[in-house]
Amino acid sequence: MHVHALASPVRDGRLDAVGSTPRGPQRCRYNGAEVQSDEGDYLNNPARLPFSTLRGCPAIAALLLASSLHAQPNFGFPQAQTFLQQYCVQCHSAKTGAGGFKLERVAARDSLRTDAHKWTSLATRVTNGEMPPKGSPAPPIDQRVQFTEWVESALRAEACAGGLTAGPSPIRRLNRDEYAATIRDLLDIHLDIGGNLPADGAGGEGFDNAAETLFLSPLHAEKYLDTAKFALDFAAKEYKSRAKILIAEPGPGTSPEQAARAILAGFLPRAFRRPVAGAEVAPYLSLYHAAREQNQTFEEAVFFALRAALVSPHFLFRAEGPAASATARPASYALASRLSYFLWGSMPDELIFDIAAEGRLQDPAVLRALIPRMLRNDRSLAFANRFVEQWLRTRELGGDKAPDAMLFPEFTADEELRSDIRYQPVLFFRELLVRDISLLNLIDSTHTIGTSNLARHYGVKFDYRQAGTKQPQWVPVPDHSDRGGLLGMAAILAVSSHPYRSSPVLRGAWILDSMLGTPPPPPPPNVPPLEEAKEGAPAASVRERLTAHRANAACAACHDRIDPLGFALENYDPVGAWRNYDSGKPVDNNGRLVDGAEFSGPAELKATLMKRRDVFIRNLASKMLGYALGRGLTLSDACTVDDIVAQVREQNYRAQALVEAIVLSAPFLRPPEKGAPEPGQLAEEIKPEQLKKARTSR
Repeated sequence: MHVHALASPVRDGRLDAVGSTPRGPQRCRYNGAEVQSDEGDYLNNPARLPFSTLRGCPAIAALLLASSLHAQPNFGFPQAQTFLQQYCVQCHSAKTGAGGFKLERVAARDSLRTDAHKWTSLATRVTNGEMPPKGSPAPPIDQRVQFTEWVESALRAEACAGGLTAGPSPIRRLNRDEYAATIRDLLDIHLDIGGNLPADGAGGEGFDNAAETLFLSPLHAEKYLDTAKFALDFAAKEYKSRAKILIAEPGPGTSPEQAARAILAGFLPRAFRRPVAGAEVAPYLSLYHAAREQNQTFEEAVFFALRAALVSPHFLFRAEGPAASATARPASYALASRLSYFLWGSMPDELIFDIAAEGRLQDPAVLRALIPRMLRNDRSLAFANRFVEQWLRTRELGGDKAPDAMLFPEFTADEELRSDIRYQPVLFFRELLVRDISLLNLIDSTHTIGTSNLARHYGVKFDYRQAGTKQPQWVPVPDHSDRGGLLGMAAILAVSSHPYRSSPVLRGAWILDSMLGTPPPPPPPNVPPLEEAKEGAPAASVRERLTAHRANAACAACHDRIDPLGFALENYDPVGAWRNYDSGKPVDNNGRLVDGAEFSGPAELKATLMKRRDVFIRNLASKMLGYALGRGLTLSDACTVDDIVAQVREQNYRAQALVEAIVLSAPFLRPPEKGAPEPGQLAEEIKPEQLKKARTSR
C-alpha cells in the first residue's frame, strides 16, 4: 500500500496517520513538507535507544519506528502521564519529590519545550532500568519502549519547530594534540611536544576536543610555561624557525625597540589567529624591555616576550570575541580557525588567513573550493587519525583492549603488524575523503588498505599496484575474503573482543553503538558473567556458552538484539584472523534479529546493515558534527543532522558531501554573538612576574 500524504503535522510527537510499504521508501507530510526515508532504517527496536543517539526528524522517526515496531498502539501525552503516575508517583509526588524532582514539573505539555532536559533524563533512566527503583513495580518492556519512543519523538517535534539553529558555541582550550600541532606550524619546528602535557578526556560526542572537558588546571598552566620555553629554545637554534620568527633585527635605521615591535606585530596575529591591535602588542613589548633591563641580549629578550604569548589565553583558547579593530573581521577569523582545527587539528595557513582578511570565507563557493584542498593536505591525516580512532574506539588497542600476549604472540611481538592493523581504518577513511567516494564503503567495499603484513595476517594476497608492499596501499579486496569495509579489519575485530577470546556480545554492541549510534542499555544489576570453560569439561564454543546464558529471560531481552550481529563475525578470532572452527567445532555464524531478518556470515551481515545505511550515515554525521563543533550535540541540533543526512543522500553518499554539509551548516557557520566574552575574561593572563620567576637563562 502507498503511504498517505498527511494533511496535518505531528500531534503530541506522533504522526496522525502512518502508511507503510513492504519495501522501498516511506513518505509523509510533516509541517507541510514531504519527508521520506528507506524502510528498515532502525535496526531491531529503535524506540529503546537513548536520546543522544537517535537523530531523525519527528516525522521520519515516527514512520521508521512504526515500521520496525509493526505499528505499536498509539501513545501520546496523556498515555505518558498515565505511565508516570503509575510507576513514578510513589517517589516523585508533590509530597515526596525524591531527588528534588516532582512529577508536577512535567505535567503540562509545555514542559516538552521548557523542561526538555528533564524529559530526556526521565526517558534515559527508564531506558537504563534505573527507574522505578529496585523493589518497586516496574513497567513491562513494551510499555518502557512506548514511553521512551514517544518522549524522543515529542522532544524532536519541539526542537525542530523553530527550524535550523546555530546552537551554543562555547570557548574551548586547545587540546593536547591541537596545541602540539599549532606549536609545530607556528614555529615551524618538527617536534612533537604533546607528550609533555596532561592527556585530555573525552566529552561531547565522545571526542577529546569537546569544550565540556577542556578546563585549565594549575598543572596545565605549569606545563604550558615549561613547554613554551622548551619549544622556543628549540626554535631559536633552527634556521627555518629563526627566519620565520625573527623578521627584523636592530641595525642602521632600526632601533632594537622597533625591531622587537615588528617581530611581535608579525608573531602575535598568527599566534592568536586573528588581527592584533597595537594596544595588544604593548604588554609583550613591556616584557621585552623588562628582560633587557636584566641584561639579556636582544634575541633572548624577544624570545622571552614570545614565551608570554604562548601561555596567553588568546593562544591557548579558541573563542569568538568582539572585533579587535575597526577593520577586523572576527567572524571570518573565527570561522578560519574552526575550519582548520576541524580538518587539520591546527591553525590556519596563509591562504586561509588571507581569505578571512578579505571577508570571503563565509562564501559557500569559497568553502567548497577549500575543502578538497584541505583534505588533500598531509595535515588532514591528523584529522582522520583522531576522528576515526575515537569514533571507532580503536585507540583502546594500545591499552586494556590489547590481545593477550601469550595467546597471540605474533600480534604482540610484531610492532609493524600492530601499526598496520591500527592504522588500516584510519587510512581507509582518509582515502574515502581524498578520493571523494561513497561513505557506504565503510559498511562494505571492493577496496581496502593493504600491506604485506596485513596480507600475511589475513591469509590473503593483495594485488599491489605499486612497488614496496610494506607501505600501505589502496588495493582491491580479494574475492571471497570478507575483508571489505570496517567489519573486515583486524582493528575493529580486536577492539570488540576480549583479550583472550572473541565476543559476539561485544561485537554486536560495537555495531549498535559505533556504526548505528544505537547502543544497547547497560546490563541490569547482578547479571552473572558468561561462564568460561572449566578445566576438564568438554570444550564449548562461545555461542554455546551464550545460549546457556540467554536462557535467563532477563538476559535474553537485550541479547536477542545484540548477539546475532556478533554471531555473524565469529569466523574472525580475537585479532581478526579467519577461522572455521572454534573450540574444535565448526563456527556457527548464523544470526536472526528480532524483526525477523536473517543472515549468515560477514557478507550477509553487511548486506543487512546496508539496508540501514541512513541510520549509519546519521550516526556518522552526528559524530562528525560534534567533532567539528567541539561540543556535545543538543536536541536543537537534531534537525541540522537530518539536513546533513539528506544532503549526503542526495549526493550518493559522497565523502566530501558530508564534510561540505557540516561546514555549511548553521552551527558551523554561526555568526559572532553580541557580547561574546574574550578568552581573557574566562582565563586570567599569566602575569609577567610569573614568567620572570619561571625564567631560566638560555
